[in-house]
Amino acid sequence: MPAEQLESFLDNPAMREAVSVVFERSDRGSEELQWADVEDALSSGQWGRLIETGVLVSGGAGFTFANPERVEQTLEEHGYLSDATDGVTEIESESWAWYDKAAGVTALALFAGYWNTGIRDIIASFDNILLAPIVEMLPFYAVIIVLAIVTGLYSTVLQARLMDHEKMQAYQERMKELNERKEAAKERGDDEALEQIQEEQMEAAGDQLGMFKLQFRPMVWIMLLTIPVFLWLRWKVRGGHLGVGETGLIVPLAGAVSWQEPLLGPMSTWIVWYFLCSMASRQIIQKTLNIQTSPSSSS
Repeated sequence: MPAEQLESFLDNPAMREAVSVVFERSDRGSEELQWADVEDALSSGQWGRLIETGVLVSGGAGFTFANPERVEQTLEEHGYLSDATDGVTEIESESWAWYDKAAGVTALALFAGYWNTGIRDIIASFDNILLAPIVEMLPFYAVIIVLAIVTGLYSTVLQARLMDHEKMQAYQERMKELNERKEAAKERGDDEALEQIQEEQMEAAGDQLGMFKLQFRPMVWIMLLTIPVFLWLRWKVRGGHLGVGETGLIVPLAGAVSWQEPLLGPMSTWIVWYFLCSMASRQIIQKTLNIQTSPSSSS
């Protein structure tokens, strides 16, 4: 059996399911099977294709894999073979260390500054001491650019270092695999396989929580810097702490707009300007430093 033939089967969800089912029911290719042994899980067309292409060969009393070692190796390399016979691959749950939890509590406390004036004033006053040299040297629009670059670099590096991309990709591939197997079972009208896959999906429900914890961990650390910066900008603009002549920006189409004036829907000019600078800086930083912040898609 050519290796390319097996690879093409694994690219097809229905045939991938057929190969996996036959391999497991044949005790990993060590026993011969007849059509009656798999007719509840495979269509006659799938069984016929396996025989026609030489994946299965006659063994006398039934059919067996022409090269079970290659089948096992290929299934394992592609992650389609589990150690257990139920088809569910265990993924170790992500746990937060004490300092991650402490960062989360601190971020929530800082977040309260959006509604509590006292907290906002305390944070902004402290930030103002640190940012005073920059404010004296640059106009306000340039200060926002500098802050957007700093927070963009900080958040990009943290997201790249704290995100477990391999585990995130494993979560995504597991859910994708279950969905593909479910669709394949629906196409061949296999109610028994559908029921088993639905049970596996219920068992894999914890993956959603695992993915959330993986995604939210770097966000907690990112918020420790971005929230104080955002609170300072709000305090600076809405609290009347801008310097003389720091009225706003000249925007294409909109013309001269003040910092507090709504520019995009209800969003004020300073918010729009900060987000635009932040998004642009993150893109430039990722490209320049070749930093990956999301799991790579599998081919």
